[in-house]
Amino acid sequence: MKKYISFLLICLFTLTSYGQQFKASFAPTVFDKPFTGHVVVYMSKENKEPKNGMVGLESFPCFSVAVNNIQSGQFITINDEATSFPVVLSDIERGNYYVQIVWDRNLGGRSIAESSGNLFNVTQKITITKDTKKVFNITANQIIPKLPEFKETEFVKELKAPSALLSKFHGKPMTVDAAVILPKEYYTEPTRKFPVLFTVSGYGGDYHRYSEKTDPSTELDSIPVIQVFLDGNCALGHSVYANSDNNGPWGDALTTEFIPLFEKNYRANGARLLTGHSSGGWTVLWLQTQYPKVFDACWSSAPDPVDFRAFQKVNIYEDKNMYYDKDGSQFLVATVAGFFPWSTARSFYQMENVVYRGEQMHSFDAVFSKKGSDGMPENICNSVTGDIDATVVEHWKKYDIALNLKKDWNSLKSELDGKIRITIGTRDNFLLNYAVMSLETQMKELGANIQFAYFPGDHFTVGTPEYKKEGAQFLKERYLEWLAKANAEK
Repeated sequence: MKKYISFLLICLFTLTSYGQQFKASFAPTVFDKPFTGHVVVYMSKENKEPKNGMVGLESFPCFSVAVNNIQSGQFITINDEATSFPVVLSDIERGNYYVQIVWDRNLGGRSIAESSGNLFNVTQKITITKDTKKVFNITANQIIPKLPEFKETEFVKELKAPSALLSKFHGKPMTVDAAVILPKEYYTEPTRKFPVLFTVSGYGGDYHRYSEKTDPSTELDSIPVIQVFLDGNCALGHSVYANSDNNGPWGDALTTEFIPLFEKNYRANGARLLTGHSSGGWTVLWLQTQYPKVFDACWSSAPDPVDFRAFQKVNIYEDKNMYYDKDGSQFLVATVAGFFPWSTARSFYQMENVVYRGEQMHSFDAVFSKKGSDGMPENICNSVTGDIDATVVEHWKKYDIALNLKKDWNSLKSELDGKIRITIGTRDNFLLNYAVMSLETQMKELGANIQFAYFPGDHFTVGTPEYKKEGAQFLKERYLEWLAKANAEK
């Protein structure tokens, strides 16, 4: 019997040893120092730039390994021992693939595939056949360039506020950055001061989109405003401007360092309004409720889960698994029109287990979780089984907006009543409407004066002219109330 088991082990070892594998290296022309970090393989049968695929929303093979002190020209092996999705390398479906391998230096950019300074190869096309002894040699000969310098125009400026708080946390110089968009009246009325509309992008947005733009800011329903566009990008995803064990004190950096510097340099009249969509929608609701004396009104559009009892369709306090419900059906993360399956929680989390940082689900972990013993955020669930970690859930509670408002409403009411509007499509692709509906029910039970509105459409189509007009009207009304109070106090 022992001989038989030993024979099986030898066979298994032989199969593993001779499974298909990549031999990856990087050229000294792109990096001339030892490399330590993660190496990620992206593969696709259709996408000629596989590293640019949307992790989770698209399903494609990917693999990663962590390496230490690798010299240029030195090969590393990527085989069945790599972290993999959807299967180990030797089990991958046969056929032709486009392949790119990225060496992640993790210098601060959000997306591994787009982070400045990372090494990668020009797409290589390979063929996976029955030949399991095949070795594919791929050398990184390209480097992702730095973002182009932001080009200011008459109405569009860049503000990079040095942050002592974030710099101390990360042990390197850090700034809070934004695009500042001025109204046309800023120059025609040189003594006039203006309200400020802070607009926070959704996940993956970038304030550099305004570089070289020449248009002045859009009026807030006939009221000229200075718009400050914040994107929230950080190495672990979207900071959502929340103080975090992993990302650092982004909320305090924004409110105590960025805003004072901004108001020193631009003619702001003291009124601070907030709006944002998706992750930006969650951000502005968080900022309004955490810093109610700093901000004067908030319009939150299609926010990320505002009640963790409806984290998409998962109740993280009662459900035991992020992948499967009690009947064994898979939980969806993305849908078409709020119903038809697009992507499951299982595929999202398991792909992100390979592409280990900067993606959407791990972005939640980075904000809501403690820092783990390995220096990375603790995960809400086991990537293999989907089992929810109850100790991690306890730490998430402090970021549950519904829980916070319900617990603290009596003390917050005087500062928040009438200042919040939350809107969303009834067929949200990411099932975010369920958390909004749950929050509305709880706020009505408290008698809270918070506006909720639901519109036809999904996460991407809900932003109709009517939708935007009503949101802008709400912020305008809150601003006029602020202005009347400010004038009365003079």
